[in-house]
Amino acid sequence: MTKTQKPGYRCAECGWRTTKWVGRCGECQAWGTVDEEGARAGVHVVQGGAVSAPALPIGQVKAEFARARTTGVGELDRVLGGGLVPGAVVLLAGEPGIGKSTLLLEAAASLARHETVLYVTGEESAAQVRMRADRIGAIRDQLYLAAETDLAALVSHVEKVQPRLLIVDSVQTIGSTQTTGVPGGVTQVREVTGNLVRLAKERGMSTVLVGHVTKDGSIAGPRVLEHLVDVVLHFEGDRHSRLRMVRCVKNRFGPTEEVGCFDLNERGIQGLADPSGLFVSRRSEPVAGTCVTVTVEGTRPLPAEVQALVGPTDAQQPRRSTSGLDPFRVTMILAVLERRLNARLSGCDVFTATVGGIRLNDPAVDLAVMLAVASAAGDRPLPPGLVVLGEVGLAGELRPVRDIRRRVAEAARLGFTRALVPAGSLDQDTPPPGEQDGDALRPVPVGRRPARTTALTSGFEVTEAENVWDALTHVT
Repeated sequence: MTKTQKPGYRCAECGWRTTKWVGRCGECQAWGTVDEEGARAGVHVVQGGAVSAPALPIGQVKAEFARARTTGVGELDRVLGGGLVPGAVVLLAGEPGIGKSTLLLEAAASLARHETVLYVTGEESAAQVRMRADRIGAIRDQLYLAAETDLAALVSHVEKVQPRLLIVDSVQTIGSTQTTGVPGGVTQVREVTGNLVRLAKERGMSTVLVGHVTKDGSIAGPRVLEHLVDVVLHFEGDRHSRLRMVRCVKNRFGPTEEVGCFDLNERGIQGLADPSGLFVSRRSEPVAGTCVTVTVEGTRPLPAEVQALVGPTDAQQPRRSTSGLDPFRVTMILAVLERRLNARLSGCDVFTATVGGIRLNDPAVDLAVMLAVASAAGDRPLPPGLVVLGEVGLAGELRPVRDIRRRVAEAARLGFTRALVPAGSLDQDTPPPGEQDGDALRPVPVGRRPARTTALTSGFEVTEAENVWDALTHVT
């Protein structure tokens, strides 16, 4: 007698298998992702079928069909790697009310000046989108608007309008009658996205999908959603601030980890070509507990200010609060302060934050966090005009970081006069294109008077430090 194979169940997120259905995956702990897989008798032999186009030598493939075209929004083009590529599918995710629809409506209106654009909304009515378009001046003859939640109706609109760009806001609101489940569920999102990707590739139509995010900030839906699309963008920003940032996480056509800065106001959303200075406070006198650093987002150096507040407490467990910084890295820096510099922080609450709502994950901000906490603990302001760069190790050493010259050049352009960097940074960093040998920055050892250079601007000083003790001695 042959043994009957039992049906199995498989998680759509991580591939975990089980012999019985469960509501939560035992591997990745995701809810509602376990579906019946069914018994498979073996591998099915697939016969050859018709091909869409014959295979060609790679040198005969026309590359102009994959060249990006500008969206008319400079900061969005920067993140996309030059613009939208025909047939590319872009996923834009962000919190509700952050400005995703406004940004896409601005881009759609810009492209609609010379090509057909179809905007499909599933969350708002057509009248609501029209009111927003009136407010930001996005009324164009070639910009078509449809309010649909059915995938079949969406495909019909595409066949009738024949757009060069399709915007779906949002993919979680579109459902297919050919698939079980409710719109927004794992099965529905996977089915809808797969059909839209196929439609975009067949027609050479650029497609932008708006996605929701979960409580922890990750993209809602199955993980396969990010694998199906070509570009993944995250829309970030504080709801109480006008500043918005679009961060590239995945891009098959350009660089990743690029960032675009925008200003969201009552007239719409405008790109900020030069956001330098937005994350630094303006004050006439130096204040204890503040330190300026320069982070690099993609290819763009951004000066940012780190603030710290240290106060005594009677609680058995002092508070360690962070905003805009990695809490685990801040905890490590505080441990180095206590162990290597004999700082007494065990009986104090320590609060650290960034200015302007920017999130700093760059290791180059470690030294700025340490000096800001030390300045707050001693109630002694750091010297004015100082920029601090460097990664802090557990042994108290300072490690060089990338793009030192670009960071220092940006600080000098904004009027800073001094820079503190790890030892050997300028020797290891490659000079930017076009920089002459005679303009190379000359490092200055700690303990000696910093030498003035003419590499960036007259009167700018660069000092090197080997460890945190040398750095603290130099600035105090």
